[in-house]
Amino acid sequence: MMSDADAARPLKEFKPKHEYLVGIDSDGCAFDTMEIKQKECFVPNIIKHWNLQAVSKYVRETVEFINLYSKWRGINRFPALINVFDLLRQRPEVQQRGVSIPDLQPLRDWIQRETKLGNPVLKKEVERTSDEILARALRWSEAVNATIAEIVKGVGPFPSVRKCLEKITSCADTIVVSQTPTEALNREWQEHNLARYVHTIAGQEMGTKAEHIKFAANGKYPVAHVLMIGDAPGDMEAARANSALFFPINPGSEEPSWQQLYEEAFDKFIAGEYAGAYEEKLITEFEALLPERPPWEK
Repeated sequence: MMSDADAARPLKEFKPKHEYLVGIDSDGCAFDTMEIKQKECFVPNIIKHWNLQAVSKYVRETVEFINLYSKWRGINRFPALINVFDLLRQRPEVQQRGVSIPDLQPLRDWIQRETKLGNPVLKKEVERTSDEILARALRWSEAVNATIAEIVKGVGPFPSVRKCLEKITSCADTIVVSQTPTEALNREWQEHNLARYVHTIAGQEMGTKAEHIKFAANGKYPVAHVLMIGDAPGDMEAARANSALFFPINPGSEEPSWQQLYEEAFDKFIAGEYAGAYEEKLITEFEALLPERPPWEK
C-alpha cells in the first residue's frame, strides 16, 4: 500500500504518449452524479452527524447553494462543510431558532496545513490529536462515502462524454482530475467502461486539482497543449495555476457543452486556436451561471 507521500506517484511518473494532455473532472462534469450525491448523500449525513435536525430546511438550501449552484461548486467536501456552516451561522432563520452551528476551527486548521484532504490523511490526524471535531468530521465523511456506495449506482456519464473521450484519446493523453475519493472514482469509471480512456484516475488522496495537473504536466507538455475540462470554478483555477487552458461544462447545460467540445472546441485546441477570445467567451458565459451571493440574501 502506498504511503501518503507516494499517493501521487502515478501522476508524477506519468510519461506522455501524445503532445497534448487533457484533464477531466468527474462528478457533475463527466458523470451526472452531482445532484444525487449532494441531495441524497451529503445533506442527510450533515443533518444527522452535526445534529442540525431543527434547521434541516436551511441546511439543505445552504448545502445545495454552496455545492451545486454557486462559485464554490465542486470544491473539496471539508472546505465546503466549513463554508456551509459559516453561511448557516449568518442566516436569521437559524439564529431565531437558537440552533448552535458547530465551530469547526480544528478542521480549518487542518485544511490550512494539508492538501491531501481525504479520509486516510484525516484519520491519521485524528489518531495523532484525538481531536473530537476532527473525529466527528471523519465519521461524517465516512458515512457520506458509505451512503454514496449504497445509493449512487447506474448513474452514467452525460450522453456525449463517451464519443468525446474517443476523439480526445486519439491524439491526447487524458487523466481524471477530481476531489472525489479515488475509490468512488474507480468504481464509477469502471462501472461504465470509461476507465480505459484515461491514464490515471486522480482523486482527493493525490492532492489538489492544481497539483494533479502540475504533477502530470509540468515539464512534459507545452502549456498551450494542456486543457482542463470541468464544471466548477475550482477546475478553472486549477488550470490557471498551471497556465493551462480551460473548457467549461456549464451546469444545467452539460449535454450542449459536451457536444460543443466534440464538434468544435477540441479541434480548436489541437489547432492552437482555442486560447484568447474563444476561451474567454466560454468562461464569461460559465461564470455568469455560478453566483457568489445566495438567493435568500437578495
